[in-house]
Amino acid sequence: MWRITLLLIPLALPAMAQTCGRPICSADAVNLSLTSIIDFEELTGGNGPGRPVTGILSLDGARFGERFQGITITARSSYDHVADLGNTRATSPLTLLAGDAGFNLSILRLPDTVLLSGDGPAGFPRQDATGEGAIAVLFDSDQRALAFDLRGGEGGFATVAFFRRDGSLIDIHHPGPLAEASYGYVRTGQNADIAGFVIINDDPEGIAFDNLRFDPPARTSTLPQPNEPTG
Repeated sequence: MWRITLLLIPLALPAMAQTCGRPICSADAVNLSLTSIIDFEELTGGNGPGRPVTGILSLDGARFGERFQGITITARSSYDHVADLGNTRATSPLTLLAGDAGFNLSILRLPDTVLLSGDGPAGFPRQDATGEGAIAVLFDSDQRALAFDLRGGEGGFATVAFFRRDGSLIDIHHPGPLAEASYGYVRTGQNADIAGFVIINDDPEGIAFDNLRFDPPARTSTLPQPNEPTG
């Protein structure tokens, strides 16, 4: 059964990465000063497994689905999985796809917040599907930095794969052990080419997604500059 802690827990923020030797660096989400936020609060959620989302979820500045065209989702135990993700290229232009009915996304309402979760291979409304499915995000405008909150982490790991608008892979991060925390990422150099990302996980109780922060490219030029070569 998937559990999300109902108590408010201070968010543990990763330190801003000044040197990470890769195309995208982990960053302290607070220091990114991102001004656009999607918090899902205006959506109608449900208790328990939540309210299933049919098709693409379109909100101001970004859209949400299961995967990008050209990426194949398979099952690994009760989790969505992408085989050989490091060698994956999505179709150009980057195109968001929804999962089949029962295997897409759900909106979950808690006393303090509204969350987005992916429904895994067991399928909605089974409890062991909630929080174990893939979530894909496609921005309306290419980004240089972004941040989001994860809820419900129980020490597992996530995989976050970042893509350009032409479908090429920029970088992959594996945050964890997962906890209720904020996770920030900033592109190195002067690049503002993060068109979208996919997140999957293997957390024992699954995870939920909240508070996506981002900015249009004109604002991201003012962000801290990691001393990194472009990649």
